[in-house]
Amino acid sequence: MKNGEIVVASGNPGKLREFSQLFSPYQVRVLPQSAFAVPAVEETGASFVENALIKARHAAALSRCPVIADDSGIEVDVLNGEPGVYSARYAGKDATDSDNLQLLLRNIAAAEAREPAARFRCVIAYLRGAGDLEPLIAQGVWEGHIVDKPAGNNGFGYDPVFYVPTQGCTSAQLPPEVKNAISHRGQALQNLVELMKQAKALE
Repeated sequence: MKNGEIVVASGNPGKLREFSQLFSPYQVRVLPQSAFAVPAVEETGASFVENALIKARHAAALSRCPVIADDSGIEVDVLNGEPGVYSARYAGKDATDSDNLQLLLRNIAAAEAREPAARFRCVIAYLRGAGDLEPLIAQGVWEGHIVDKPAGNNGFGYDPVFYVPTQGCTSAQLPPEVKNAISHRGQALQNLVELMKQAKALE
């Protein structure tokens, strides 16, 4: 893909905002898959990589455009890495961000853990088309811990309870430009941009 348009295989407005901001220096217009009437696809993979590729191939087949898809989630050590790949549906298929967050806090409290170590993990897949046999795969990891009282209005998902020690606040309290520079998704996208440049997919 030369600088132009790229489809994001997501309907999450928070992710779309972050991708748009992160790609803006490269004059790339980010479009949601809904612009091509692409419905959500079931995420049946056992890993973040598998789910990212499932979403990317589905959107690429229907939009016939280059696609990026990410799968990301939070892993809490005291919960044996949960919710992991189930982060977006931790409290059920139709769960809201608030439902998921409250269940996470309840499970941590039941484990009698105080500010347990956690990390956000993100995998981003880039496909030139549905038949791309050499997708670009980028990853990012953001370390922190969970606090029991949500704080901040920025971000989405588990951001209000994910405390970032290097910043002295939760992810939801960070300005978007700071979060985008250091977050798991920011790290993964920066990695992806380098991979795309090397592959001549971005100029």
